[in-house]
Amino acid sequence: MDDWLLQAGSGARFDWGPVGAQRIAGEAACLVVVDVLSFTTSVTVAVERGTRVFPHAWRDESAAEFAEEKDARLAVGRRAATPASPWSLSPAALRDAPFVPRLVLPSPNGSAIAAAAAAAGATVVAGCLRNATAVGRELARRGYGTTDRPVAVIASGERWPDGSLRPGLEDLLGAGAVLSALRACRRGPLSPEAAAAADCFEATPDVIAAVACSASGRELVSGGFARDVDIATEMDVCETVPVLEGGAFAAR
Repeated sequence: MDDWLLQAGSGARFDWGPVGAQRIAGEAACLVVVDVLSFTTSVTVAVERGTRVFPHAWRDESAAEFAEEKDARLAVGRRAATPASPWSLSPAALRDAPFVPRLVLPSPNGSAIAAAAAAAGATVVAGCLRNATAVGRELARRGYGTTDRPVAVIASGERWPDGSLRPGLEDLLGAGAVLSALRACRRGPLSPEAAAAADCFEATPDVIAAVACSASGRELVSGGFARDVDIATEMDVCETVPVLEGGAFAAR
């Protein structure tokens, strides 16, 4: 692939969705997946409690088989949660549910990106608005974000009904928050794409309101999941940096 599409020569890079992650992961020493509403936010909530989170791309029969293989509980869809199976892709549900040591968390966006990056050999980190500053500082502390050890920050986005990528403001802001924190640690240079994402975050006067009023935020609120948006916009309350090791996200 042409170097300019890989943002070559930059210490920090930015792209969108599973395809962007797949293309750029091979050139990155570390990849940060950002899925604010709600995969990576859910990962931080679970990992904070000591749960190891196994990502899985699809919520189908293979997910149940994968959970059995890993001796883990399987998270269900938001609306499929029951008292007997309260774990779902809802940060609020995960916060309220009983503790489990191992959890499979299916997601066609965040999980798929994490799996593709891990297969390419990159270190994979889960970032969101809750832990953006902690992630940026940890990346810098471990020497990532230079031309020798570049970081790729991937905004997961959502899906249109035809399966194509729908860029989401919440993920642009979450990715921008991580990149802004990395830039503050004087890592770089940032690619123009990464710098623009960081600038977008820094120039947004009320990130919480922007996420809540975004298309994705309004969709969750109208569906009865306003608490998920509230938790996803808990800015920098989390010092946990979940890293994908041995097939599961756990605290570094």
